[in-house]
Amino acid sequence: MKLEMPISGKRPTPLQRFVNSSTARIILVLILALGLIHLMTGAVRAATSETFSNDAVSAKLISVQDGVPPGSKTLSAALDIELSAGWKTYWRSPGEVGIPPQIHWTGSSNVANVEMLWPAPERFTAFGIENFGYHNEVVFPLKITLDRPGEPVEFNASVNLLVCSDVCVPETFDLALSLASASTIDTVSAERISTFLSRVPVEGDRAAITGAVASVDGQYSELTLELRSDIPFETPDVFAELGEGTALGKPDIRLSESNRRLWARIPILSVRKEFYHDPVLTVTDGPARALTITPILADSPPTPPFSITQVAPDLDQMAWIAIIAFLGGLILNVMPCVLPVLSIKLSSAIKAHARDPRSVRVGFLVAAAGVMAFMWMLAAILYILQQLGVAVGWGLQFQNPAFIALIFVLLAIFAANLFGLFEFGLPSSLQSRLANTGGPSVHSADFATGFFGAVLATPCSAPFLGTAIAFALSGRGMDIFIVFTALGLGLALPYLLVAALPGVVRVLPKPGRWMIWLKLLLGVLLLGTALWLLWVLTGVAGTFSSFSVAALSFALILVLTYRPLPAAPRGLIIFLLAVLPMVSAESLAQASSTTVEPQAGVMNWVSFDRGDIARRVSRGEVVFLDVTADWCLTCKANKALVLERDPVFSAIKGNGVVAMQADWTRPDESIARFLEANNRYGIPFNAVYGPGAPNGILLSEILSAQEVLAAFKNARGTGALSNTLAVGQ
Repeated sequence: MKLEMPISGKRPTPLQRFVNSSTARIILVLILALGLIHLMTGAVRAATSETFSNDAVSAKLISVQDGVPPGSKTLSAALDIELSAGWKTYWRSPGEVGIPPQIHWTGSSNVANVEMLWPAPERFTAFGIENFGYHNEVVFPLKITLDRPGEPVEFNASVNLLVCSDVCVPETFDLALSLASASTIDTVSAERISTFLSRVPVEGDRAAITGAVASVDGQYSELTLELRSDIPFETPDVFAELGEGTALGKPDIRLSESNRRLWARIPILSVRKEFYHDPVLTVTDGPARALTITPILADSPPTPPFSITQVAPDLDQMAWIAIIAFLGGLILNVMPCVLPVLSIKLSSAIKAHARDPRSVRVGFLVAAAGVMAFMWMLAAILYILQQLGVAVGWGLQFQNPAFIALIFVLLAIFAANLFGLFEFGLPSSLQSRLANTGGPSVHSADFATGFFGAVLATPCSAPFLGTAIAFALSGRGMDIFIVFTALGLGLALPYLLVAALPGVVRVLPKPGRWMIWLKLLLGVLLLGTALWLLWVLTGVAGTFSSFSVAALSFALILVLTYRPLPAAPRGLIIFLLAVLPMVSAESLAQASSTTVEPQAGVMNWVSFDRGDIARRVSRGEVVFLDVTADWCLTCKANKALVLERDPVFSAIKGNGVVAMQADWTRPDESIARFLEANNRYGIPFNAVYGPGAPNGILLSEILSAQEVLAAFKNARGTGALSNTLAVGQ
C-alpha cells in the first residue's frame, strides 16, 4: 500500500509518512491475519461449560454446535469426564456396590428430553467384587430433544458421580451451558463424541446375532447363556444385567463352531430379588464391537461346547495337601468336639486289662475303621451333592434339624446309661455299649466308638483343615477321596498307635470303685454335650422344635428305664420314640425363619452384607468379619479367648472398626456363596477389610491376638482419605 504525495508539492505530514512506512504495512498485515484467524476459529469453536475439577476427576459439558441450527429439533452434546490415574467410575449396571452416573436437568430451558447413551464398559475388581465401569476417560453422548426447535437453549446439569480408587468418593457438581441461535461445528468435540458414540453397543439386526438363549437356575446362583453370531468372535467379554445390587463373578467363556458360537457361565454371587429382572446381555469383542441383546429364556441351561476338564495336580502338590489334611485330622483329636467320645474310649481302654494284646489291637483297629468309614461316607455324600450343584462344606450336617435331633437322642441315651438308669443287652443299639468291653460283639462297639467320634468332630475346625477341605471341594472326586482319607487317618491316629502298642493299656489304673465316679463324670460330660446340641437345635429349628425333641427323648429314656412293659409293645414304643424326635425337628423347623440376626452382646455386631463391606471400606472404615454358627465350637473358643478379651476387644470397639457377623447356624445361600468365593468351605472364617486391604486379610481358623491386631494395622493402610464421604449418601 502506498499513499501518493499531494499535487501541491507540500511536504507530507508525520501521519502521512507513518502510513507510507514499512512498519505500518506490517501492522496492517497482522491485523488482517488476526481477523482471519478469528473467523477461522469461530467456525470450529463450540460452546463448553465451565470445567469441574479436583484431584480425582474433571468434567464438563461439550457440544458439537456452538449454537442451535435454525429449525433444529435435536442437538448432540456429551458429558466429558477425565479421571486421574488409579480412579474409576461406573457403568449403568455397576455391580453390587457401585452407583451409575446420574444427571438431573432441573432448571434447563427449551429442553424436552435428554437421552444418555452408555459406551461399553470394562471389567475391574474392587473390594473383591466384579464391577463394570471406566477408567482414564469416558464421554457419555447426550441426545437432546428441544421443546421449541431452533430457539436458544439453557442447560443446567446437576451431576452425581461416584469415583473410586482405594476409597470411593461421591462427587456432586453443577454444569451450565448456553447455546444461542447460531451454528458452527467444533470438529474436535464432534470427533471426541463420535469416538465414544461408536463404543455404544448396537442392538437388533446391527448386532449380527442369529440366536441368543439364557438360563438362570432356581437358586439364582448361576447364569448360563449361548449366542450365535454371523461375525466370528475374537476376544469376547460378557456383561450381564440382572437388576440393582446383583453381584457377579468372572464369566467362563468358550467359543466353538469357528468362533461363531459363544457359550458362557456366570456365577451369581448375590441377588436382590426385589430388583431382579430377566437377563440383559452386553457383549464386547475388542474396541470395535459391542452389542446388547435380550436373550430368550430357557428352562435348562445351554450345554457347553466341550466338557469341563481339570488338570490333575502334580504328585508333589497332592502329597502336600494330603499331609496338610492328615495334620488337620490329628489336631481334631484335641478339639472339644470329640472329648466326650474319647473319654468313653478311655474307659474302654481301662477295662481292656482283662483282654489279651491281640484283642486290644483288633479293637482299636476296628475303632480306626469306624473313623475311616464315616470319612469315606461323608466324602461320598459331599461328592454327590457337589455334582448336583448343592453348596457343600465342612460341618453342614449340623444345619440339619433331624441330624442334630438324632445325635441329641444318642447322647441322652448314653448319658442315662452311664448314670445307671438302665443297661443294654447284646442285641441293643451298638452306640449304647461304647463303654463296654469283652464278649464276642465288643468290636462292633469299638467300630461305633470310632464312627461316632468322627461324627462329633465335624462341628470343629482346626489349623490346616480349611486349606485341605477347600482343595478337596473345589477339585475332582479323586481329590475329595484323597483328602478325606488323609483326614480320617489323622483323626484315627490315636487308635492306630494303641493298636501298634497294645501294651500301653497296662499303664492305666486297674478297674475299681473309682470307675463308678468315672462313669458319673463321663455321664456329666455327655449330658453337657447333649444340652449344647439342644441349644444348637434351638438356633437351627426354633424353641418349639427343641422342646419337642427334648420331651420325646425324655419319654424314650423313661420307657427304657421302665421294664415291666411286654416286649412287643415296648419295642414298638421305643422305635417310635427314637424316630419321632427327628421327624418332629424336621417338620417343625420348616415353618421357622431361616434368617439369623447377630446377637449384639458386648461387641455390637452388625448383620453380614457383602456389599456393605465395600461401602464401609470405601469411606475409610475397617471391617472385622466373623462367620460363625452355634454348632461351631472353634468359633466359640475364638470369641471367648481372643475376640472378647483385650487388647483385641478394645481394638474392635475403637473408632473406625466395624464388627460384622454372619451367622451360619441355619443354611444361608448368600453366606455359602461368599465362603466359596473366598475358597473356603467351612468355618470359622474371619477376615479384616480396610482401605489398605480392600480384598481382605484372611485369618487362620484358630485366632491369636497378635494376628488380629496386625491385620487391623495393615487394613487401615496409609493412603486412605480422611474426609471421604459415605457411598450413596
